[in-house]
Amino acid sequence: MGRARPADAAAAAAATAAILPHDLSPWGMFVAASPVVQAVMIGLALASVATWTIAIAKAIELSSAKRKAREALAMLEDARSLGQAAERVGFSQGTAATLVRAVIAETHLSADAPSRDGLMDRAASRLERIEAAAGRRMARGTGMLATIGSTGPFVGLFGTVWGIMTSFIGISKAQTTNLAVVAPGIAEALLATAIGLVAAIPAVVVYNACTRAIGGHKAQLTDASAAVLRLLSRDIDRRALPRATGASSAAE
Repeated sequence: MGRARPADAAAAAAATAAILPHDLSPWGMFVAASPVVQAVMIGLALASVATWTIAIAKAIELSSAKRKAREALAMLEDARSLGQAAERVGFSQGTAATLVRAVIAETHLSADAPSRDGLMDRAASRLERIEAAAGRRMARGTGMLATIGSTGPFVGLFGTVWGIMTSFIGISKAQTTNLAVVAPGIAEALLATAIGLVAAIPAVVVYNACTRAIGGHKAQLTDASAAVLRLLSRDIDRRALPRATGASSAAE
């Protein structure tokens, strides 16, 4: 019996060495993982790519929009009337230009009204809807960031649980509790959680940054709307509202 034990130990060591993976790098663990865990890792990697794509696109979009809004707000503050503001805006694109055109269009539509008392309310209603539409446009894509940030860790945890289940099944088949046999499978499973955190943490950070930037841009649009309404109020007091012909051309 004493002679059989060393032989059995040698056989077990040889079997253990045969089933141990030789590459425990992240790529090696990915290749050795089960198909379900591999699918989870691939999905999380794609989510991470989507996060950084949205982050770059939103950074460019918000930077350009905020710069244009600052320039338009400075122009509106310098203008003395809606007509002058419309001339400076011209055919330029941007939310501020849309605000000016919308108010001039409303003055044209209200030209035959017996009273100017409701003009400010109607113009404010138009500006409010334009601001809301601009905010929705700026918020496009941020919902995906919120989804990735909230579900990424749980998706990675699912991959980890599945991988550990697979490891325990392999342990049962090998009939050994040697840590050298257990560790690689658990490491492969935990890699899914790590990738989930790598995908989720930047998504949360970028989402919060975008939310703050969008809030700042909305404040700029609110200031621009207030400036346009001030110009309208001045023109009403001066009885110098834009003529119908000029209004229609500016609205176009």
